[in-house]
Amino acid sequence: MKRIALAIAATVVLSSALIAFGGDWPQFRGPNRDGKSGETGLLKSWPEGGPKLLWKADVNVGTGFSSMSIVKGVIYTTGLLDGQEHMFAIDLAGKLKWKVKYGPGFSKFPPSTRTTPTVDGDNLYVMSSMGKVGCFQAADGKEKWSVDTGKKFGGKVLRWGIAESVLIVGDMAICTPGGPDATMVALNKLTGETIWRTKGLDDMSAYCSPILIKDDEKNLIVTMTESHAIGVSTANGKILWKFPYRGRCQAHAVSPTYSKGRIFITSGYNDGAVMLDLADDGKSVKVAWKDKGFDTHHGGVILVDGHIYGTTWNGNGDGNWICADWDKGKVRFDEHWKCKGSMVFADGMLYCYEEKGGTVGLVKADPSGFKVISSFKVTEGEGKHWAHPVVANGVLYIRHGSALTAYDIKGK
Repeated sequence: MKRIALAIAATVVLSSALIAFGGDWPQFRGPNRDGKSGETGLLKSWPEGGPKLLWKADVNVGTGFSSMSIVKGVIYTTGLLDGQEHMFAIDLAGKLKWKVKYGPGFSKFPPSTRTTPTVDGDNLYVMSSMGKVGCFQAADGKEKWSVDTGKKFGGKVLRWGIAESVLIVGDMAICTPGGPDATMVALNKLTGETIWRTKGLDDMSAYCSPILIKDDEKNLIVTMTESHAIGVSTANGKILWKFPYRGRCQAHAVSPTYSKGRIFITSGYNDGAVMLDLADDGKSVKVAWKDKGFDTHHGGVILVDGHIYGTTWNGNGDGNWICADWDKGKVRFDEHWKCKGSMVFADGMLYCYEEKGGTVGLVKADPSGFKVISSFKVTEGEGKHWAHPVVANGVLYIRHGSALTAYDIKGK
């Protein structure tokens, strides 16, 4: 009987562990880089003053707009301290596990980190604001390899520093140095050796983190560069197509969104949105529709049930919150709330973090209108509210400057 009880207890513990890590967030914008969590059972409204604050991290994570990756009970993020970029590992109680330096920081405005660590198995991958790509052990932060993409590929540091988060595709670590004949490169994720580089496009990068499209015959990486949206073969780095998209500032920070043969691209500064139809073989695109008003700056966009949600620039950076039909591009709502910002999606709800005053809003993903059900104001931290929020394992994580806070959003 005792052995049976122990077996049941062990099963419960194992099941609990699997459930606890079922909602991990291993990279920038989540498991599929689409800003969406598959979690359910979350609160549909919050108490007055917001959800319960679980903790504020007991470590200064430095200045930065980096989001967080959360895997197997550890939170990873980056920050600038004393002119050096650091990576931090923090446990689920907000306590520091380790921190390591990985390169000199960006000294011009704004001096801060931008990249979010990418977790792949036992390794972490990060790209510094100065273009250094590195692989580190998740357990202790020990560096395994690093590549200076400026020296090796002729990559250039952008006006506001490099903001790309590394994409892992099979045995490759993908990044976009923006060098001559090396707009995008694939490095062996275990050694850092070059596997391939793009040829025939001398285009700078543009603050964008690439996505992987693997659908039927299509197997390609898509990103935004200084002057184009591009599709690159995962097999050999061949540029399959390029779509001209330059804009006013070339600050194309919003990752493309893909669904059912279509790619949505957008940028702030009144550049607008374009929906592209991707050929069945992935080797060409054509315009399906355009909308000048859907010009998300850097807060990301999210596709839910045939509608795309984002924010607008509004000519002055103040911005509205906007929703459009995926198929035809018809705008369903375009409403002002506080200021533009970033968002993530979980369990039917949008978690909207406006960047001017730091208010977090809980909004039902409903194309009939932008309805804030509950909200609270972030009071910890300093500087711009530019880091994307994260939902993982029933917790909402907010980064504001050097402060990292966690809120309980599990339903009863």
